Amino acid sequence: MTNNHVTVLEIDAKALAHNLNYFKQKLQPTTKILAVVKAFGYGSDGVKVAQFLQDKVDYFAVAYAHEGIALREANVKTPILVLHPQIPNLQSIVDYKLEPNLYNFKIFDAFLTLADEIPLMNYPVHIKFNTGLNRLGFWHNDIPKIIESLHKTNHVKVQSLFSHLAASEDLEEKEFTINQLNNFAYIAKQFYKHLDYEPMLHILNTSGVVNYAKAQFDMVRVGIGLYGFGNDDKETAELKNTHNLKSIISQIHLIEPGETVGYNRAFVAKRHSKTATIPVGHADGLSRKLGNKNGYVLINNQKAKIIGNVCMDMIMVDVTKIDCKEGDEVIIFNNQEMLNHISKVSETIVYETLTAISQRVKKMLKK
Repeated sequence: MTNNHVTVLEIDAKALAHNLNYFKQKLQPTTKILAVVKAFGYGSDGVKVAQFLQDKVDYFAVAYAHEGIALREANVKTPILVLHPQIPNLQSIVDYKLEPNLYNFKIFDAFLTLADEIPLMNYPVHIKFNTGLNRLGFWHNDIPKIIESLHKTNHVKVQSLFSHLAASEDLEEKEFTINQLNNFAYIAKQFYKHLDYEPMLHILNTSGVVNYAKAQFDMVRVGIGLYGFGNDDKETAELKNTHNLKSIISQIHLIEPGETVGYNRAFVAKRHSKTATIPVGHADGLSRKLGNKNGYVLINNQKAKIIGNVCMDMIMVDVTKIDCKEGDEVIIFNNQEMLNHISKVSETIVYETLTAISQRVKKMLKK
C-alpha cells in the first residue's frame, strides 16, 4: 500500500556523505568504518541509508535480525553485524548471511550447536566483552572457556572482538574510559595469544572517535554522528543534520477573542487570531510537551508556536502574524538547533527525538 501521508521525513544524502567523510578524516587510512543503521536508521530509513552508504563503508550494524533481513532483501551486500541476536532468529541470521554478536554462553553455545548441525564452515561471528557498560558482553575471565570451544570447531570464525564505551562523551569520566580501553586491549591480547589468527578489534563509538581517536584499533562504529550530532557542541557544528521533517497546512482558522483551540480548551484567544492546523502529532513522534507554546514550527521562514495540546494526528500553530495559506509547506525541524530545542522541551535527548519519528511518516532520500 502506498504511503500517502503528507508529512514527510527527507533524509539528506549529501549530509550523510559529509558526516561520514568528516569522521573518516579522523581515522588512519586502514581503519574500517561500521555504520550503525539500527532503529530504522535512527528514525529515518535504515534501508535507504544503507543502500546509499554500502559502497562507502565496510560494515553495517543493526540491533535485531529482522533489520538485517530488510537490508539483505533490499540487495545490500555489505557485511552486517546483528548486535542483539535472539536464539529463535539464529537460523534466519544464517539464511540471510548476517553476522551475530555472541555475548554470553547461552547464545554462544546455541550458535555453535547450529553451526555444527548445518554444518557451516568458518562462519563469521563477533564476540562482545563487557568492559564497564554492564549491558551485554562476556567477562574477561570467560576467555579460557571461549577459546576452548573455538579450538574444538572450524564451523565458526571470530570476525571481530568488540566492546562498548559507557561514557566516551564525558571527559570527566576519562579515567573510567581509559580503563575500559586498557581492559579491552588486555582481552584482545589473550585472544591473539591463543588463536592462530587475529580477529578485528573495535570499541569506539561516535564520541569515542572524537575523544579517543588513538584507540581506533581496526574499526570504529559511527552511529549518531552519521546523522549530524557529535555529543559535543564543537563537533556537532562540523556536522550536518540529515533529518528534515516537513508537512503542510491543512486548514486555517480565524479565531475570535475568547474562543478556544484544541483538546481541554488549552488555548484561549486573547485577541483576533489566525491558526493553522498541521497533519502531524504525537503518533508521528512529537511529544505532547511541545504544546502550549513550548514548541514551534517554521512557516515561510517564520516561527509559529504550537498552541493548545498536541493531538494524536495534528497540531495547531499561531500564524496570526504570518502570511500563509492552506497547502503551504511547514518545517517541523530541519537543523540541529531545532532538534536540540525539541529534545530540551521534551526533556529527552536527540537520540529519542529522532528514533521517535513514526513509521507512518513517509521517508524520502534526497540526493
